[in-house]
Amino acid sequence: MIMRRTQTAVLNRPAQQAQAVKLDAKQTLKVIPLGGIEEVGENMTIMEYGDDILVIDMGLGFPDETMPGIDYIIPNTKYLEENKKRIKGVIVTHGHLDHIGAIPYILPKIGDPPIYTMKLTGEFIKKRLDEFHLLGRSKIFELNKDDILTLGNFRIRFFRLNHNIPDSIGLAINSPAGLIVYATDWKFDHTPVDGKPTEFDKLAKFGGEGVALLMSDSTNAEKPGYSMSEKTLGETIDRLLMDAKGRVIFTTFSTLIGRVQQLFDAADKSNRKVVVTGRSLVNSVEICLATGYLKLPAKNMIIKMEQARKLPDNQVVILTTGSQGEEFSALARIARGEHKTIEIKKGDTVIVSASPIPGNERSISSTLSNLARQGAKVLYMKILDIHTSGHAYQEDLKLMIGLTRPKYFMPIHGEYHMLVAHANLARNVGVPEENIFTLDNGQMLELDPSGKVRVSEAKIPTGYVFVDGLGVGDVGEVVLRDRQVMSTDGMFVIIMSLERATGKLAQPPDIISRGFIYMKGSEDLLKEVKHEVRKIVETKSKMKQAEPSWAYIRSEVRDQIGEFLYQRTERRPMILPVVIEV
Repeated sequence: MIMRRTQTAVLNRPAQQAQAVKLDAKQTLKVIPLGGIEEVGENMTIMEYGDDILVIDMGLGFPDETMPGIDYIIPNTKYLEENKKRIKGVIVTHGHLDHIGAIPYILPKIGDPPIYTMKLTGEFIKKRLDEFHLLGRSKIFELNKDDILTLGNFRIRFFRLNHNIPDSIGLAINSPAGLIVYATDWKFDHTPVDGKPTEFDKLAKFGGEGVALLMSDSTNAEKPGYSMSEKTLGETIDRLLMDAKGRVIFTTFSTLIGRVQQLFDAADKSNRKVVVTGRSLVNSVEICLATGYLKLPAKNMIIKMEQARKLPDNQVVILTTGSQGEEFSALARIARGEHKTIEIKKGDTVIVSASPIPGNERSISSTLSNLARQGAKVLYMKILDIHTSGHAYQEDLKLMIGLTRPKYFMPIHGEYHMLVAHANLARNVGVPEENIFTLDNGQMLELDPSGKVRVSEAKIPTGYVFVDGLGVGDVGEVVLRDRQVMSTDGMFVIIMSLERATGKLAQPPDIISRGFIYMKGSEDLLKEVKHEVRKIVETKSKMKQAEPSWAYIRSEVRDQIGEFLYQRTERRPMILPVVIEV
């Protein structure tokens, strides 16, 4: 649905006169990134002027190897929770999880503000909210790229950007402190799969109006040249499917819709049917077919695996999740021989059309090795150009700066070294060094109506909020540290039955070791530990106290046995003393 008018927003067609923004020289525009500029992921930015707050994106990040057991990472939204009555709306730029994934976790905590986004992105958001039984709590308003949206002090125009998912948009935000162009996750593709290139005319128009601040994607700021067009990649996919003698198993990101369309087109040219497997990919294909963002070149192209078994192998493509080696993805289960309906055959060709997200290299390598071990021919980026990034390379980044001609520049979307590389590019194309701002999450860039810009000394709370199962934010650094200790040196449980009256051991302590030593082969060490525990308890029980302090005994056993074990093994397991009163 298209919203025409509410209490907090006005949506105008371009032919209409846009509502003027209010000017107050005492106020400043605050640009506050909550996530996405110290990492790839967790993208979320606040723009604040007076009593009005605008939120852009609510993304999640993925854990690294130092975060055992963590499912996702989301931004810290304490500041928004404290100021939720001032939030005028949330604008979502596109449908990738690093921009929409945190919506179900964050939206209820900040008062369920309205969401404004393009049609396909809205469908992905609805699906995600439905999975969390939250659909209907917030209104989702469908935008047209030529709409003009007024939210309090902000007048927002939109421009189409090329990314690897349809309906990606950038924002031109008029505020009392000037025009801000916000461009995250984009590249310039002159031959996109959907035939809809970036709106260069709008970018040039904004440049002519005078851009106070450009905020632009830094993911590939260290890569020279231009990013490869999706059309060029499509020709490679056509050739691979034509040349393959057996089945083709093709894996990519579930929201890389342009790539999925290219696979459908290539399957039709090579007279193949397509089996789709993997929950996220099935959901994406269903949504995009229903909304017209994916088109099947032939009827009955998508079939079940049972039907595929009746066809010759050279007439079958299996489209699957698992391009990042995720443990429970369809491709990983196929590689381990655990998939319910799909097994690798000798002669299968596996095509991995994705680049590895940092931290996933080991799991991807393991998956590819298992596939090769079962007789599959495996093709991936190091062997063949079978993936193109959705993010701009250096020459495109320079062109964006040239088109918009910003007075000030702030790199976004990337790890800090990527932001620095982008800042250097901006300086090389003429943006003065003092006009370039490389921030950390939580820092505030303030622009006032007179044109002055500074980084505020104030900083709002940020940091990782961990999602672990149903828990959000209940796993902190202490719990993570305990998990890390257990995963590296194991744990050592000492169970002591102590007499309530005297504090003495009623029987020898019991020992349980997990991940530290093999108990059947360490009898001598265990005897020494029991002896040390008895000495500690007897020493403490002789102390004159009204009654024994179990907490004190547990603490002494933990510290002294920990040191004893380190002297014997040079390992520090987690020591868990347990006291049972008898």
